[in-house]
Amino acid sequence: MSFLTLLDPGPDAGLAALFVSSFLSATLLPGGSELVLAGVLSLRPEQLMAALALATLGNTLGGMSTWGLARLLPQRADTTRLDWVRHHGAPVLLLSWAPVVGDALCAAAGWLRLPWLACLLWMGLGKLLRYALIAFSVT
Repeated sequence: MSFLTLLDPGPDAGLAALFVSSFLSATLLPGGSELVLAGVLSLRPEQLMAALALATLGNTLGGMSTWGLARLLPQRADTTRLDWVRHHGAPVLLLSWAPVVGDALCAAAGWLRLPWLACLLWMGLGKLLRYALIAFSVT
């Protein structure tokens, strides 16, 4: 019996923890959802698709919560630091998974009032690609 088996409370608990970890990791709170994904798949490789979907969904919703909160902030006249994001628009959110800059990109997109649906789709795609790379590396 391995150490991971002792820590496994069941298939649903692992997926629930993955969703929560993924959501929190996409906010300004620190987190390591990649390790949780790897752990879930190490214990239950048959849950690949469910784990990939829940990690992507949780992380995307967390990023969109940052987008939404930033949208509530009042705008100032000087936005020169955000010119790159404004110029490239929602597709920059393909990088929303990146440590440190990912949260800032989500916040910048919300503050600039970029369209929510485009932001959701680009953000989700970037996060899906990152989690797929991790998931298929583990299984």
